[in-house]
Amino acid sequence: MDWQLVESDEALRQVLEAGAGSEAVIVDTEFMRRNTFYPQVALVQLCFAGSGSVSDTAWLIDPLGLEDTAPLADLLVDPNVVKVLHSASEDLEVFQNWLGVLPQPLFDTQRAAALLERGFGLGYRALVQAICDVDLPKGETRSDWLQRPLTESQCEYAAMDVTWLLPVWRELDAQCEREGKREWVLGDGRDAMGTLGTAVSAYHKRIKTAWKLNPRELGALAAICDWREQTARLRDRPRSWIIDDKACIQLAQQDPLNWSELKSAVDLPPPALRRYGEQLLELLAAQRQVPEADLPPPLPAPLDARQRDLVKKLKAQVRDIAQQQGTAPEVLVQSKDYELLLREASGEDVTVPEHWHGWRSDVVIGPLRQWLAGADQ
Repeated sequence: MDWQLVESDEALRQVLEAGAGSEAVIVDTEFMRRNTFYPQVALVQLCFAGSGSVSDTAWLIDPLGLEDTAPLADLLVDPNVVKVLHSASEDLEVFQNWLGVLPQPLFDTQRAAALLERGFGLGYRALVQAICDVDLPKGETRSDWLQRPLTESQCEYAAMDVTWLLPVWRELDAQCEREGKREWVLGDGRDAMGTLGTAVSAYHKRIKTAWKLNPRELGALAAICDWREQTARLRDRPRSWIIDDKACIQLAQQDPLNWSELKSAVDLPPPALRRYGEQLLELLAAQRQVPEADLPPPLPAPLDARQRDLVKKLKAQVRDIAQQQGTAPEVLVQSKDYELLLREASGEDVTVPEHWHGWRSDVVIGPLRQWLAGADQ
């Protein structure tokens, strides 16, 4: 296995120039995210698919040694070069926060394996084992990637993350071509761009008990979650380090008027109380002034027994479609889609997810809508 460290702007420029014209580039990242909101990029690995002098070599790009990252960003958005990643969601977040771009077109090998009925949610090592019959070592999974210099063991581990993905991609891409599923994979890559960084104003809907709140309380919870999101990003700290979900709910329900009520009604650690107490009281005071007409509607309650039975029947329909299409059922429909389909069929105003469009519209979403139209609602 051949790998080379790239530790300067000039070295990066030379590598990217030599790799120009490649049909695809294998991409991976190493990053750290222990006590921060944003991932801290520590290494970017590239392996070009082509016939040039840089092909089949793992290029380990050290971001700590770069000042000019524009050439790398240009490669990631080059529409003529397919970017191949495995389970890309975290890598996408790295690139979005570090470079302000997202790799396109994107071929996610984990997604491709599921669409080709090779298994849903396969990890990198399992996929390499299945396709290349190679058992990769776990090695440096818990390594400190921000330390310098990197050890030879770290570099070899990082290189394997792209060099073995190259033959994996070649086989999966060829099978996608035979089965007419390449656009399915690339379409899912485009959809991933749309869902990344979804508006933080919707975070309150992720809190499980939020559906129990009345409109006034729900409006307060949304404002609190928005404030926490902005604070976490500004301070680059995990959300729970600001205040946790339990405290958010307590603030919305108890609506403390002063310091005494805040301390007694809400479980806030003393440091958070000192740092954020005044801001939270001001935020809640502002929410009390919001007119009733501007408050959000209550969130829908969890599905009842009849609706849960319909979900089971929908899943049976999806399994049949998956068998016909030669794909894993889990990759056709996400778990949250079933509830959304039911609410749409009952006449509720729902926001249609991006991934319901494209190839899924004809293959699975349309047939499920038709089945629901004929089912006993």
